[in-house]
Amino acid sequence: MAYWLFKSEPDVFSWDDLVARGDRGEEWDGVRNYQARNFMRAMKLGDQGLFYHSNIGKEAVGIVEVIAEAHRDSKAEDPKWECVDIKAVKPLPKAISLDQAKQEPALKDMVLVNNSRLSVQPVSEAEWDAILRLSGL
Repeated sequence: MAYWLFKSEPDVFSWDDLVARGDRGEEWDGVRNYQARNFMRAMKLGDQGLFYHSNIGKEAVGIVEVIAEAHRDSKAEDPKWECVDIKAVKPLPKAISLDQAKQEPALKDMVLVNNSRLSVQPVSEAEWDAILRLSGL
């Protein structure tokens, strides 16, 4: 299993919005960055990720699961844009802010800490474990 981080502006699409979708989840559409798209192409069913509120809050708030592998983004006119579908698994007991991540030695190499602009990014198993520990899981 691989681990990922999905960023969304909470005033556009929040953790609560994803939770409201239930088991049918949501297409992670609208990504228009080649690197982020390629990360989604690498995702497999059952991979897990962190749901991260960007701009407002700047914090990881929940755990998600990939429920559909890469497919054409239904909102894109150009077929080169693809996305995955994800569903909410559970909230983190304690949200982990970007500032906290930057202070944690185990996360010094995390993509989020070094390139906070990338909307979809990989998370190593060690980083995943550190985030879960910090959150109280």
